[in-house]
Amino acid sequence: MTAYSGHPAHPRRYVTAAALQPLVRDGRAPRLLDVRTPGEFRTVHIPGAYNVPLATLREHREELRAHLDEEVVLVCRSGVRAEQAEQALAAAGLPNLRVLEGGMNAWEAAGAPTNRGPERWDMERQVRLVAGSIVLATGLVGVFVPGAHLIGTAIGAGLTYAAVSNSCAMGVLLSKLPYNRGPRTDLRTVIAGLRATP
Repeated sequence: MTAYSGHPAHPRRYVTAAALQPLVRDGRAPRLLDVRTPGEFRTVHIPGAYNVPLATLREHREELRAHLDEEVVLVCRSGVRAEQAEQALAAAGLPNLRVLEGGMNAWEAAGAPTNRGPERWDMERQVRLVAGSIVLATGLVGVFVPGAHLIGTAIGAGLTYAAVSNSCAMGVLLSKLPYNRGPRTDLRTVIAGLRATP
């Protein structure tokens, strides 16, 4: 097992950007599965990472499990989707799973190496824009249309539920837009790459 340190409170579940960076630099990194959308992955990702969006990973976890019998680090923007992916793969019986603590936010903040493509907004920023715009619009319309403010209240309730449940229905819907889908992730290509990597 590769020696790297994780989060002190969860030493077997998390790995920090500082601990992972030298392994990536020296070509000794564990398998890196980036579970963000293809659009997000194309914008910026860790060199050597494989893009397996969370929905694809959940649907094909048994197929992936057969090719992930060693250490795996799961990556997303902030760590939330990576934790969900960790739960899905652990339920399929895959050992040696880690989550990159703080996700790509922490990786970039540490000045670690990245591969970059065309810039686009990350999912969390898109959710804030859409939710804020709806609340603002319904608040203004509510001045003239009684009851319109209830739409903003519903959005607030949805955001509260998203925080409590650690999930986001709006993010799932936004991830289906062409802007976020980017090039389609072909599971066969990912599996072929996993097989080819020693």
